[in-house]
Amino acid sequence: MSIVVKSKIIGRVEQLLSAANRDDGFEKQNRQALSLLLSGPEGDCHTGETRLSDSRTLRTYKRNTVIRNVRQLTLISAEEMAEVAAQMQLPEMNASWLGANIVTSGIPDLTLLPPSTRLQFPSGATVVIDMENMPCRQVAEVIAKSYPEKAELFVKAATHKRGLTAWVECEGAVNVGDAINVFIPPQRIYAHA
Repeated sequence: MSIVVKSKIIGRVEQLLSAANRDDGFEKQNRQALSLLLSGPEGDCHTGETRLSDSRTLRTYKRNTVIRNVRQLTLISAEEMAEVAAQMQLPEMNASWLGANIVTSGIPDLTLLPPSTRLQFPSGATVVIDMENMPCRQVAEVIAKSYPEKAELFVKAATHKRGLTAWVECEGAVNVGDAINVFIPPQRIYAHA
């Protein structure tokens, strides 16, 4: 029996982005389609079956330890980004500023989807949510290029609205305008946390 349940939620792909080289900056460029491989979005700087541990994993591993890459792509919500922009009193929150790969719409509280949620696209391509992507200073530095007086507001405004990190479970193409089916795992609170 399948443990994840297909929800009634159907989202939509609003925007796709990628960048081949992180040395060129944090921002990613618009694409009409992404090919999702088991290693991640083809040609993206975060693609790979493994990665080096970083500040997010220091409590578990020493820096630069080789670990499984569960941060192959980043998803953000158009609705949540509009809320963040409004709170920061900006005319917009440009998805490229956030280093995102997929911008969604129609999935309520995208950032709060539980780990192990599956998002499936018409091609069969499926990504598995790892966890919430926390707001970071790198995004604030990118925002500062256009709005220096607002950059320091980003971390507080984007808390629990910054999107999710995910990894590819099933390969396939994703196109702008595609529907997104949401499969939710069982919800439990671990009493010993």
